[in-house]
Amino acid sequence: MKAVLNILLFIVLSLFLLASENYGQMVKAGDNALGIFKYQDFSKANLCGSACHNDFFQQWKQSMMSQAYTHHWDEIEYFKLAVPHAEKDPVVAGVKAGCNGCHSPIAFLAGDVPPPTPDKMSMANESVNCDVCHTVTGFEGDTPFNFNFISSPGNVKYGPRENVDSPEHGVKKSDFLASAEFCGTCHNEKDPYGIWVKSTHLEWKEGPYSKQGVKCQTCHMTSSEGYTAAMGNKYSDARQHLFHGAHDPGKVKGTIELRIHPDINEAEPGERVKFTVALFNGKTGHKFPTGSVEDRIVWMHVEAVDAKGNVYHIPVDKKGFAGEEYTIGADALAYQDMGIALNDPNFKGVQRDGIPIGDRIFRMAYFDPQGRMTIQQWNTKSLGVDYRIGPRETKMETLTFSLPNNLPPGKLKVTAVLNYQKLVKPVADFLGVPEEESEIIKVNEHSTYVTILP
Repeated sequence: MKAVLNILLFIVLSLFLLASENYGQMVKAGDNALGIFKYQDFSKANLCGSACHNDFFQQWKQSMMSQAYTHHWDEIEYFKLAVPHAEKDPVVAGVKAGCNGCHSPIAFLAGDVPPPTPDKMSMANESVNCDVCHTVTGFEGDTPFNFNFISSPGNVKYGPRENVDSPEHGVKKSDFLASAEFCGTCHNEKDPYGIWVKSTHLEWKEGPYSKQGVKCQTCHMTSSEGYTAAMGNKYSDARQHLFHGAHDPGKVKGTIELRIHPDINEAEPGERVKFTVALFNGKTGHKFPTGSVEDRIVWMHVEAVDAKGNVYHIPVDKKGFAGEEYTIGADALAYQDMGIALNDPNFKGVQRDGIPIGDRIFRMAYFDPQGRMTIQQWNTKSLGVDYRIGPRETKMETLTFSLPNNLPPGKLKVTAVLNYQKLVKPVADFLGVPEEESEIIKVNEHSTYVTILP
């Protein structure tokens, strides 16, 4: 009898220890979650989309969520720059695994780092798929950042509704899934030097929209009447899985309104005319640009066209604030720290901006440990002046144009254009990134007129 009790006690204790071990795995988050699961613990997206959730699956396939690992620039940045750099510098060694915490969470959680390149068609190519998001139960700590979500893969999927039945899996309601903090687990990032190199959620939290209950999902997962599953009920507020943002020209266009006006309506050749441009961010709940700010470039270009069709570029007036030199287009080299990954200690860098000299840039510069401007967020030790446009903020710019003495009489048309590129073109060209990543997207434009007198 005693032997039987001992056996039962051993079994109970073993089950308790096993459960404790599994629980310990489940609550691990961030860097500590590396390798705690296996690939087979997660379902592929096409399983979800094959019958029940085809509409959402098709939306997801066209979004950056489905391409977070396979997207051309992300692949080049990771394998050409991040991984080689991490292998040479112990300070940033963690990015070799850490990048995948958000770009291919399944690979990270399975401990497959670096994962196979996208052409190998491994499970890493699932990027941020259905099972990643719908098996998250919360986050660790007080602030969401650096993939500190808690992953609990299994037969239970979490969503925004309760009392839902599915023939395929269990369903539980999750308030966290519908929160901005859920997005913040990947859209906030601190680098190895403790610098906030991505802070989209924090920008939203500090801005006006968070106080009004307008969340990330309000704009990036818009709701409409529809079915969330083929065999389910029809809802008035079905969240669309669009995830449209910085890579969607339709989302970017019109983000900023701008208006330009002169200080005088009539002028003679040789006079000076001062133009004022108001730029208003009435669309984003965070700063513009946001996210990978080190890659992005937003700039205002102003041109005048006289009555004979001659074109004149008008540089922006300087304001004189500290760090302004990084917010005006210049003939300058930068990004020398790419030489670390490229095994070129004498790398001189590439053109910093690739835009007309004198144009105003709305950016926040990132600087490496040597104080040089960098596009490598993991190697950022300090930040420059934040000259981006905040939510509901209006920035005022002036441009003073000395009218040429030979300016013909008639209408002088002056146009201000705000442009956007996902990646600074000189960097894209140097690293062989497809042209679509550095295409110029016109955010907005506005024109005004001055009559040139004889």
